[in-house]
Amino acid sequence: MASQTPAPQQADQQLKLLVRFVALIAGAVVLVAVGTAASSGVDSRTALQAVALTALITFASLTSVRVRVGSNNLDVTWADSALLIAAVLLPPQWAVLCAAVGITIEKSTRKLPPIKFVFGVAKGIVNCAVAAVTLALAGGAADPPLEHLGPLALAYLAALIADEMTIIPVIALATGTSMRDRFLADLDLRLGSAFVRFAVAVLTLAVLGAEPQLLIAIPAIVFSLHLTYRGRLRARAERLAWQQLAEATDAMNVVQMETVLHTAVRNGARLFSADRVEIEVCLDGVQQSVHGTQSAITYHGRPDQSPADEATTAVVPLIGDNDGERVGELRLCFQVPVALSEREQFTLRAFAGALCTAIRNAASYAQLEQMAGQHQHDATHDLLTGLPNRRRLQLDTEDALDRKRGGRGVTALLVLDLNHFKDVNDALGHGAGDQVLIAVAQRLSAAAGDETLVTRLGGDEFAVLLRNLPAPALALYQAEHLLSTLHEPVDVDGMPLVVSASAGVATGPCEGGFVELLRRADIAMYQAKRTGRSVAAYAPDNDTADRARLVVGGMLPRAVAEKEFILQFQPIVDLASGEPISAEALARWQHPDKGMVDPRSFLGSIERSGLLTAFTDAVLDQALAGAARWRELGCRWPVAVNISPRSLLDRRLPALVTRRLDDHGLPGDALVLELTESHTVSQLDIVDKVLAELAELGCMIALDDFGTGYSSLSVLSRVPAKELKIDRSFVTQMENTPSAAAVVRSHLELGRHLDLLVVAEGVERDSQRHMLWDLGCTAGQGHLFAKPMPIEEVLALISADDGPVRLAPPLHDPNAVVRMPAKRSPGRTPRASGTTGSNGG
Repeated sequence: MASQTPAPQQADQQLKLLVRFVALIAGAVVLVAVGTAASSGVDSRTALQAVALTALITFASLTSVRVRVGSNNLDVTWADSALLIAAVLLPPQWAVLCAAVGITIEKSTRKLPPIKFVFGVAKGIVNCAVAAVTLALAGGAADPPLEHLGPLALAYLAALIADEMTIIPVIALATGTSMRDRFLADLDLRLGSAFVRFAVAVLTLAVLGAEPQLLIAIPAIVFSLHLTYRGRLRARAERLAWQQLAEATDAMNVVQMETVLHTAVRNGARLFSADRVEIEVCLDGVQQSVHGTQSAITYHGRPDQSPADEATTAVVPLIGDNDGERVGELRLCFQVPVALSEREQFTLRAFAGALCTAIRNAASYAQLEQMAGQHQHDATHDLLTGLPNRRRLQLDTEDALDRKRGGRGVTALLVLDLNHFKDVNDALGHGAGDQVLIAVAQRLSAAAGDETLVTRLGGDEFAVLLRNLPAPALALYQAEHLLSTLHEPVDVDGMPLVVSASAGVATGPCEGGFVELLRRADIAMYQAKRTGRSVAAYAPDNDTADRARLVVGGMLPRAVAEKEFILQFQPIVDLASGEPISAEALARWQHPDKGMVDPRSFLGSIERSGLLTAFTDAVLDQALAGAARWRELGCRWPVAVNISPRSLLDRRLPALVTRRLDDHGLPGDALVLELTESHTVSQLDIVDKVLAELAELGCMIALDDFGTGYSSLSVLSRVPAKELKIDRSFVTQMENTPSAAAVVRSHLELGRHLDLLVVAEGVERDSQRHMLWDLGCTAGQGHLFAKPMPIEEVLALISADDGPVRLAPPLHDPNAVVRMPAKRSPGRTPRASGTTGSNGG
């Protein structure tokens, strides 16, 4: 048991002084009463009344209700009723003497400590003296006494106040509570019982005045009232106990172990009126003990191994309901031996069960919190070296680059890579390599300053974040200083190994944030390796990466999801008549912020991403929708769509094309699939199956940019093509370059022998049109005829008149030209007027 603290010792001293003061006043009162009684004498009637009233006071004091407050038992008695009767019927000195004798007899029947015995007798004497003196000063009791109740009420009130003024401070000091709390405790019940006791005193006086023989009934009445009062007091105590138990258990529903224990100590002391509560917990190998009272926690630390006093301590083990595991014990400590009532024992077991549950919950939460903290640490730290990892580096770098958060100075990022580290792993094993990495991490961390974050990116690559540098040049100096720490050999199992490194430095802020800063530092590091230097700073001239393409690639998923891609259509015309025979659908990206994006910047990224199928589907849907609309106007032009060679590796492509054709009610020959020759097209068997299925649908295959690849003839031998498109580079140069003209001529010869339609791309001048016609080319595409246009302009062009659509004047008089049947006859269908469009040659 812990020794008393200075505060309880001071309270004991104050309590003893107060009891001595009350006893001194009572002794003085008794001396005055004895002297007055001896000088005035006594008659037989007064003597008999004194004896009877002494017996009444003794009986009324014995009829008590005991209430425990801490280690102290308080007795609520009917003595004040008997004292008031004595003060009315006897002279003041005899009333005081009767009170002294009667209360002394009653206290002698109980085994009380001397201080309680003295205080109980002295308090009764003082109360009786106050009542007698007040009654005498008020003119004495009337005869009969009930004629004027005012003096009686005044005397009883004075005695009641005197009783409260003496007992409340004593209880407050003995229990360590405030006088205010003790005064308010059960105030309504105390006032009610005081009124009842006053009424009993008045009733007794009335009975004695009317018929003294009826006095025999008074004890029975008093006893009945006593039982009623005791029942109400116990019901009140039980109701208050359950309410306090509910409040105490609710207060323990927290997740912090310290809060649970401290709350349980304070509430337990109040709930069980204990002088001190001790809780000892032993859970998961951790032991702790908490001691305290209602008002304060006096100890929290390791358990005290000294045994508890069984006589003054109630011990309850804390055992889990489910597994029966003992997690500790709860101890209620009192200054003197105290016997808990049955209700208190039941409440104590309920409180201990709730406390055990709260302790287990708090321990579980602490474990979860520890695991969460460990996971959070592991998520931002490297397991081998203990250094922060890339994620932590990114968070801190973004914070340092954010000027809104008060970033000062220059932020620099250093990427460091060990030279020839693979040789260490190969020669000595990965264990030796790990030792080297740990040693490097320790040296870099030791050399880093407060504003420096050393991290491991992975493998033998480290990154160092330098914050708040006064000038960019200091970043190189800091890098050189960090690398100098690696000059000393690293001891690996007794073998000294020389470690060297190359580092690259990039300073921020820069557009693109952490990702761009890390990329620049990485480029600088490889530049240092190539040049043989230890440290190199990032230089834009050495950066060959196409960052714009990377940025565009990052926007593509949202662009596909939001359907930001639109189509424009460029007609393919009959060179002789100038009439369209088909239209090529060209994808355009209408970015909400950047406007129209160059196709060359995103088509390659789409091919390399997982968005190719979704993009192809969206283009096919829009292209076939446009073809369906101009078919409604009578034009049977097919629409040409560019297909990536990678799409031919997807076995789902034929099903995708079929679904889109069905969606728009179009036959297979309404679609031309333009393919660019590549290794994918010419070498893989799966491509043959996909192309065969597309041909079965009726779709026409066109080879785009023919002649620019390395496998043109091999492609023709495998692909069921119906059309060749001469690349614009040959068309542009054929007038001035004989070799380009020869290529065009060879393409046309090849097309005639293989029965293919040949389309020349990039026709921009009329002279090119004439030359192509003279060489035998019958179809062309280019700005000479029309630029790519939205579908609305295509439809407006068709609706302009009822005759055939002409994008250029005919080369010859139609009546002077004999036309041969064409492979493609997509002209205008007959209208109501009977006019018929021309066919492509």
